[in-house]
Amino acid sequence: MEGRRRIRSYVLRSGRTTPAQERAISRLWPRFGLEFTPAPLDFVAVFGRDAPRVLEIGFGDGDTLVEQAAADPASDYIGIEVHKPGIGHCLLRAEVLDIDNLRVIAHDAVEVLEKQIPAGSLRRINLYFPDPWPKKRHHKRRLVQPRFLALAAAALEPGGTLRIATDWHNYAEHIDEVIAQSDAFTVTERREHAGDRPLDRLVTRFERRGLAQGHRITDWCLTRKR
Repeated sequence: MEGRRRIRSYVLRSGRTTPAQERAISRLWPRFGLEFTPAPLDFVAVFGRDAPRVLEIGFGDGDTLVEQAAADPASDYIGIEVHKPGIGHCLLRAEVLDIDNLRVIAHDAVEVLEKQIPAGSLRRINLYFPDPWPKKRHHKRRLVQPRFLALAAAALEPGGTLRIATDWHNYAEHIDEVIAQSDAFTVTERREHAGDRPLDRLVTRFERRGLAQGHRITDWCLTRKR
């Protein structure tokens, strides 16, 4: 991608960051935040232990991410998000629950996977309800592309899983096409439902919004081949 402008899978929305969220970022970032650097992280040094690791991409307001980390203290969680209000909200919730097994990165997920996540260091990657970019001219911005699957597979340990969910039928078709092109994963399960059968995950705010609009949900569990 040298010499060319990288196509981003997101735009920075203009949502207002509240004073409390701004203060949370300033005060809590040293505890929970990880700066982006173009070098692999040492997760044992970051968390002070060697434990199974879960990466969540685009965690929104962070409520479900924090709930997962609180309910699973034996694992370490890393969340990626670029929108400040969501980051601030997440940090506040993490402080309230007083959890130590969560860190947050505020940067482009593709670059983080490419440069900052060590090979084979993750047990699981969660990608729940990414921006569907519904207009055809914007499909190139969709995060799930062959390059993304290759980076995810490299970051996962053998037998690790990539979990994806969307409420947009057209995006689900696109994801199926991209998965079919990959030889790095086996589709362990693909599930379509009306919000009543989420696949080993919590229900998210974006999911509830889609269901209120009459959308159906598609969940995938992809297992990295050994």
